[in-house]
Amino acid sequence: MCQYSATDGVITDFHLIHYGIRALGGFGMIIAEATGVSPEGRITPGCAGLWNDEQEAAWSGVVADVHAGGAKMAIQLIHAGRKASVAVPWAENGDKSVPLQDGGWQTVGPTEAAMPGLAAPRGLTTEEVAAIPAQFASAAYRAVQAGFDAVEIHAAHGYLIHQFLSPLVNTRADRYGGSFENRARLVYEVADAIRLVVPDDYPVLVRVSASDWLEGGLTPEIVASVVNGLAERGVDFCDTSSGGLLPARIKYGPGYQVPFARAIKGLVPIPVGTVGGITDATQAESILVDGDADVVIIGRAALRDPMWPLRDAHELGDKVDWPVQYMRGAWPA
Repeated sequence: MCQYSATDGVITDFHLIHYGIRALGGFGMIIAEATGVSPEGRITPGCAGLWNDEQEAAWSGVVADVHAGGAKMAIQLIHAGRKASVAVPWAENGDKSVPLQDGGWQTVGPTEAAMPGLAAPRGLTTEEVAAIPAQFASAAYRAVQAGFDAVEIHAAHGYLIHQFLSPLVNTRADRYGGSFENRARLVYEVADAIRLVVPDDYPVLVRVSASDWLEGGLTPEIVASVVNGLAERGVDFCDTSSGGLLPARIKYGPGYQVPFARAIKGLVPIPVGTVGGITDATQAESILVDGDADVVIIGRAALRDPMWPLRDAHELGDKVDWPVQYMRGAWPA
């Protein structure tokens, strides 16, 4: 969950507290917020980055803190494409494009078509697209050096890789547009580039939008084909979400994205996770018991309650080890 609280891509003491308390709260793995692989790849000016030494050093301290708290930590790597350079949500112009004179930047995309409500991007040249995988690989290498236990490629929610994957946005006529193989080329090249710089047994995850919720857009079957191609390239896990490409009528509700995970899980050879409207222990447990997904990923509920796993373990009747400093606050057996 983005915190929009970095300065020039460098995370702060806020992040040390934010992630550290969730490690103490019993989460098995924490996936850090969407982190830009380049300055123009950030979603907002307040987003984290991992393209220089200062950013790597700051993340290293947070990862060490999370490990001390008993959790593993992954990092989500992103290029926001045409959805970049927007104001942080709580600003007066929240979620609107930041003008160049106010610290914004020229965004880029598959074409010059804008995300509705945002400034128009500059269409990337073929050579510029071909250079993007190296940016992801450089950030992934830094992630390994910083101590992260895994990296996640953000290919969802209408950000750059998703923009290339969906025929609703990608209308290019070069080797990165048109056919399914061409539209998937960028994410495949990103995966290949990352695999070259991380250890052979290092986990690489991908986050996908299984549906654009729009006619003619991505479907679970199309996305499963992408995931199969990624699995052949050494990607180990699929984090299944949906939407974000264009305004759409999304049917929100408890566990509303679980059917997408279930559909993809039946079509791919790697473990699949699910997100979205998962808020309590019995709901999460039933997803696993019913075989709808292999992993449950908690977002907003984890913002509300950093001790979510400890509380839910209690509700399920499981015995877990609390941090000894917090034992006096544990729920009674």
